[in-house]
Amino acid sequence: MTLVLASASPRRRELLAQIGIKPTKIFAANVDEMVLSGELPVNYARRMAREKFRQAQMEFQDSWIIAADTVVAVGRRILDKPDSPHDARRHLRMLSGRRHRVIGAIAITSPAGRSVERVVTSVVGFRRLTQTDVEWYLASGEWQDKAGAYAIQGKAAVFIQYMAGSYSNIVGLSLSDVWSILHGLGWRREFTGSS
Repeated sequence: MTLVLASASPRRRELLAQIGIKPTKIFAANVDEMVLSGELPVNYARRMAREKFRQAQMEFQDSWIIAADTVVAVGRRILDKPDSPHDARRHLRMLSGRRHRVIGAIAITSPAGRSVERVVTSVVGFRRLTQTDVEWYLASGEWQDKAGAYAIQGKAAVFIQYMAGSYSNIVGLSLSDVWSILHGLGWRREFTGSS
């Protein structure tokens, strides 16, 4: 039986490996990530996960599919993956000394065609960052390809003063939710024969 991860994110593959799940296929969906006018962060995350999910479903039928998207939001504002050090600097200054939400949307289907969607929200609080902090982090390059311009599992851990909710959701995929959805859809019966 095929398990498709509809994400090219190495972080999501690493997270799944922590709980003994190794996708048999990686499907990098080609999704337009433009935020719609007036779109709230939760709705955007849900829409992105659904788009990845739909594309994977068209390519892989009768398969397990896991699709996900992660959004960093300050109020109603979405902090995307920065294109340049200038964008990353702006994101980090916005996160400095305040709390923000990390919204993870998950869509999973079984080979039987049963599907579940879920949105998970975690809260992260940054200490106040100095200019030296920001420039040090930018020089590390770790901000690249990261929503909100930081990786909690890396050097940015030194910025974190507060966290509530799923840590793995902040990294890129709530493992507790993925596990419960998979088992609710019959993963255990399908792969181990247990009920």
